Amino acid sequence: SAMALLVLVATVGLAVVLGLLSHMPVNRFCTASNNRTGFLCDDKVTCVPASQVCNTVSNCRGGEDEQEELCGDLPRSLPGHLVFRCSNPAYWVYADQRCNGMNDCGDCSDETGSLAACLPCGSEWWNCSPVLYEYCSCIPRRLCRDGIQHCHSWSDEYIC
Repeated sequence: SAMALLVLVATVGLAVVLGLLSHMPVNRFCTASNNRTGFLCDDKVTCVPASQVCNTVSNCRGGEDEQEELCGDLPRSLPGHLVFRCSNPAYWVYADQRCNGMNDCGDCSDETGSLAACLPCGSEWWNCSPVLYEYCSCIPRRLCRDGIQHCHSWSDEYIC
């Protein structure tokens, strides 16, 4: 009877442990292309860029990047690592849109300031005060010397 009690206790203990493990949250953080924040699929190999999660296109083989549990109440239903909150609390963007050179928040808070913590313009960008609200503190170098003013100082046409 002592052996039967030991087996019963071991079985209950194992069931409790397995039950707890199945309810533990899965770490879905990964680094997608260009060192951008991503969502790790169930296959533990595929890393979906944050901005491609909940876009109605299944990028994970099992479709977990489009499930109702994840996409039902954006942005609250998303894991925190996929979301960047703009300085205006009413707005948010996907984490991989932070520091991408584009004014995704509408007030440049995703590109400048302490919230964003972006590095200075990269080699593919020209540092200036842009004319268009589409950019914040840099313009793509492909716009340099194209005969159109993109920087207030015209540096994109004369120096860049």
